[in-house]
Parts: sequence; structure tokens; C-alpha cells
Amino acid sequence: MLLIIDDDSAVRTSLAFMLKRAGYEVETAATPDEGLAIVRMLSPQLILMDMNFSLTTSGEDGIRLLKQVKVLSPDTPVILITAWGSIELAVEGMRAGAFDFVTKPWNNTVLLNSIRTALEVSAKGKQENGPFNRADFRFEKIIGRSKALTDVLQMVARIAPTNASVLITGESGTGKELIAEAIHANSPRAKFPFVKVNLGGLPPTLFESEMFGHKKGAFTDALADRTGRFEMANKGTIFLDEIGELDLSCQVKLLRVLQDQTFEALGDSTTRRTDVRVVSATNCDLRVNVDNRSFREDLLYRINLISIHLPSLRERREDIPALAAHFAEKQAKANRLPRPEFTPAAIAYLQSLPFPGNIRELKNLVERTLLISGKTVLDETDFAVRSATQQPVNVQTLEGLTLDEIEHRTILQTLKKYDGNLTLAATSLGISRSALYRRMEKYGIQP
Repeated sequence: MLLIIDDDSAVRTSLAFMLKRAGYEVETAATPDEGLAIVRMLSPQLILMDMNFSLTTSGEDGIRLLKQVKVLSPDTPVILITAWGSIELAVEGMRAGAFDFVTKPWNNTVLLNSIRTALEVSAKGKQENGPFNRADFRFEKIIGRSKALTDVLQMVARIAPTNASVLITGESGTGKELIAEAIHANSPRAKFPFVKVNLGGLPPTLFESEMFGHKKGAFTDALADRTGRFEMANKGTIFLDEIGELDLSCQVKLLRVLQDQTFEALGDSTTRRTDVRVVSATNCDLRVNVDNRSFREDLLYRINLISIHLPSLRERREDIPALAAHFAEKQAKANRLPRPEFTPAAIAYLQSLPFPGNIRELKNLVERTLLISGKTVLDETDFAVRSATQQPVNVQTLEGLTLDEIEHRTILQTLKKYDGNLTLAATSLGISRSALYRRMEKYGIQP
């Protein structure tokens, strides 16, 4: 049973009619007290509630009601209804425990999708965690059997069948894109496109054209129509990588399409609709970005219904032998070399390294060592020669420095180490070349 709490009879009638046609049993309440009484008696599966009641427009009554509902029934998902101009109020509601928010005038399709997603996620959360059988899911590209990785894959298996937006966090090089692909591959959308967008390498001036497309003649260089990424991803999944690097002006445009699932191509007044699941990734702490006002809090809530944190390679060292063997075998096959082997000492050495660049750094080290050494049996000394310049950081030398100063100094030292070779420096730092460019620009470092 779904519960609607709204003091506007027209809204209650309209929502109840729409939900009953969709097959749901519905109860309605006109006041917070009525709503709380129904929650106590009937334990609804989901609550849809307005944020403003009676003469108040501040939303205080709505926030108070939400908090009371979460005390009575903490596991019941609540979807808020608010005006677009009251997004800050919706964000406050999300902080208080709401599952999602929709804006007036709402789109029936978007609202029904949000309700279905909330019910699916709620149902998955109530299921007992039985033994995880990896063979039941598609994780072919993901190497490792550690508990830290298995916990992540178990979460992927639970949330992949839902339509919930997912935010994947973790250090650079931990495999966030592979996890995004696994979510898509194990979802009902698997037969439809998986579209990847690196937002970190996308200039603000090209954002609308790239994401929403353009019509021929929309601007000087628009020599033909272009299909945007959201249209390409229709019925599938769009993967927004490095979302923490997105410019603030572009965040507003992204929020609108995620909210309404509609957009307009540049140079075209026709509103187009898209049905996409959104999976985002970042190596930033977006909460810190929200605090320093470089990332919108309402956008964070929109992309973060489910959060998955990937462990660093240092937290899953038992996976290093399998990963190293995989990378070596793949490189050997590509270069028509004999299948390589590792001595126990080599494996022990690899497991002792800090790997700040995580899996990407391990891959680079294994491939380089295999090609340069020319051996079929790799020993500790072969790897030690390749990684000799990667000295551990002396924490005492960092005392008194800000994070920006540490990052600035690290970039300078890495560029010096690789004689200004940006590709090698970026690989060593565990970030993309475009991300290195942005950081160099931030600190005024010349290529």
C-alpha cells in the first residue's frame, strides 16, 4: 500500500488516480496527523508527501512530518514532492532521510520510475544476505576473490536489477568503470547501450552539445546534426566518470535532465525524453566539494541513491597474484610471447608495494617489466629495478602542508622524474592525462 500525504485535494486525487491505474493500492491523508495515524495502523510500503502544509511555505511542517515518519517506520521509503524553486527544501528532506524528490509539475513516468526504484531498493534491503554465488552474475572482467572485493560484488548483485542511480567512489585506478559495466551487465538494461562519458575531460563549452546533441547550424562549427550521449543511452545506462570535476554551470544542466529525464538539443526547440539509468564515479570526496561549494548538494543526492566504495589495492593484497598473472598473460599474448610465470619472491615483492595508483599502477608495472626484461620467469629483482624510483612517502616531510601543497609538490616531483613526459607521469600518479592537465593548470605548472 502507498500513502499520499498532501493538503491539496486536487493533488491527492490526481496522484491516487494515477497510482491506482498503475496497479497500486493507495491511501490518502490531508494533514500530517492523519498521515501519521495511517503510518501507525497500516505500515505503508512507500509514502509520497508534500513539503508544505496549510499556510506555511517554509517547509517546516514537511520536515517535521518526515522526521516523525522516519521514527515510526525508519525503513519505509519517502518520496518528497516540491516545487523546482524549493530544491533547497528537498535537499534538507534528503538529509532527514527521504529516498528521493520530484518537482511540481511532476511527470507521471518519472514519478512512477522513482516509486518502482524505491520499492525495489527497499525490498532488496530487506532480503537476507544468503551465500553469494558469483557464477550467477556477469563479472567476467573483474579479477579477484578477496573479501573486500566480494563485498562490493555482492552489493552490485543486489542493486543491479533495480533502476537506482549509483555513485561509485574510490581512488584512481581501483576499477570504477568495470564496476559500472558490471551493474549494467547484470541489469534489465543489459541489452541496451552502455554509454561512457568522461566529464573531467569535457570543456564546459562543449557540455550541452556532447550530452544533449545539436542541430546543424546551431553554432559555427555545427556542420551536421549530432546525437547527444543521453539520447544514445536511451533505455540503457549512462556512465558519468569523474563527475566531481564537472563545472558548476554544467551541473545545473545535468540536474535538470536527471530530474525530468527530458532535454533539448542545441538549436532545437523540441523537448526529447530519455529513459536512462545513471551511474557516476569519482575519486573525490563530494561532501568536501559540497562544503567548498564546488559541487551542488541537490545533484549529489540525485546521483547518490546507492553508494559503492571500491577498496584500494592495498586493502585487497591477496588479489595481487591473480591480477599480475592476468596482466602478464594478456600482454604476452598481445606480443606473441611465451606465457610468463612469477617466482614466489616476485609475488611477495609485489604484495609489499604501496601502489598509490592501485590496479592501474600494478598493470603498468607488470607489463613494463615483462616487455623490458624479456624473461619468461619474473623474479623479485626484475620488478625491483622497475620500481626502484618509487620511494615511499616520508609522512614527516608533509607536516604543515595543505592537501593542495602536497598535490602540487607531488606533481612537480613526478614530472621531473619522467623528464616532463605527461603520459608516464599521469600513469605513475594513477590519474588520466586530462586530469593531470587540469591539475597542472590549477597550480600554474607549465608542460
